[in-house]
Amino acid sequence: MSRPSKDMMAALAVTRFGLGARPGDIAAASGDPRGALLDQIDPRGADQPQAQPETAAERFIAMRAYQELRRAAKDDGDPKTVAVQQANRVLREKAAADFLARARLGAGTPAGFRERWALFWANHFTVSSTKEITGVMVGPFEQEVIRPYAFNSFENLLVASSTHPAMLTYLDQAQSVGPGSKAAGRNGQRGLNENLAREILELHTVGIEAGYSQADVTEFARALTGFSVGKETDDRAGQFVFRDNIHEPGARVILGKTYKSGDLDQGLAVLKALAAHPATARHLSFKIARHFVADDPPPALVARLEARWIKSGGRLDQVARELVAAPEAWDPAATKFKTPYEFLISSWRLIGAQPSAYERITVPLIGLAQRGFSAPSPKGWSDMAGEWCSPDGLIKRLQWSQAFAAVVAGRLDPNQVATDGLGARLTPPTAQAVARAETRGEAVALLLMSPEFQRR
Repeated sequence: MSRPSKDMMAALAVTRFGLGARPGDIAAASGDPRGALLDQIDPRGADQPQAQPETAAERFIAMRAYQELRRAAKDDGDPKTVAVQQANRVLREKAAADFLARARLGAGTPAGFRERWALFWANHFTVSSTKEITGVMVGPFEQEVIRPYAFNSFENLLVASSTHPAMLTYLDQAQSVGPGSKAAGRNGQRGLNENLAREILELHTVGIEAGYSQADVTEFARALTGFSVGKETDDRAGQFVFRDNIHEPGARVILGKTYKSGDLDQGLAVLKALAAHPATARHLSFKIARHFVADDPPPALVARLEARWIKSGGRLDQVARELVAAPEAWDPAATKFKTPYEFLISSWRLIGAQPSAYERITVPLIGLAQRGFSAPSPKGWSDMAGEWCSPDGLIKRLQWSQAFAAVVAGRLDPNQVATDGLGARLTPPTAQAVARAETRGEAVALLLMSPEFQRR
């Protein structure tokens, strides 16, 4: 692999590591492309989309109040009262505002790498609006968990995510009751729920390659019993609480390690051990390399990230630095295909603009099969080319590109936009096609659909 030129590295720093180039971004990175990325790594965390957002606890309480209002209205025979509709509209508008704020930050931030890194972890620890109670907490979850800990230790990020009300409701942990607990079988209490334990093992930490068993999942689920969310009438309403009366007593054996009987400390001890497990370093190093560099990432890159992960004790800022330092990450060959969200955000960045309304971002995302805050499963959204590079997907991207270009192209110089947006990654065929286009709208649409713009 030949060493790329500094101009090429500047383009890669902005369009591969980041979310796409705004006017002037590539030029600003050209002096020291690696340094421009390293400057974005901040142990204090990633940027926040909103200065004073509502908390997850506030949203939880509001959703429970809405659900109770809806139940009461249904009992009265009128489930669509004005009060119910108004409460529902307020909650939907708040969740929409969360997503718009996130999209506007992505489109406008000068720290594209920092934002991409935060979005990677938000997708890794997916919580989704596919469940009503969770839906209003997705934005607060990102602001309370993902962004503060994005460059912190993985242990802290894992514990924060696993004890947040959004995760506890999304994966039904708040309903999990130990079969041998004090509350088992009382007052309609449900039984053991393994969802959170299973997803932490399979997705969040060691991965299926670690060879854990069903017994490990069950024992971990027992260790996590008691992890719950405060009810509306509790002092800690909508916040993490530990309920001793539903915790399964006894020692646990998980992945060959014994954990003594305990309450909250038992579950936390398992989480911390999983965070420090070598299989977690391997699993997540591969996933980071796959997201940032290639669907089939170079083994040497994965090994380098894994070594830094282990040596640093899972410090995510150090892993990010290793990624930036890795020569494999700077291979000019663009193999990653943008997700619909990345495509739209990079398009706004290309023209130096931001989506002005929720509908401007959510309507096209729905059409492109990536509705905001609505990943279809705990696995999150795929970032593999095969998921998005379909004939139907490309046709829809073309249709959106043409409509977008028709609105914005009149005030643009397409040739300058192409140069600013792709830098040294702009190929002669694409530059020629843009230059020869009959209209500015056609030129911008061609640029948006070019291989260089669709890939990173």
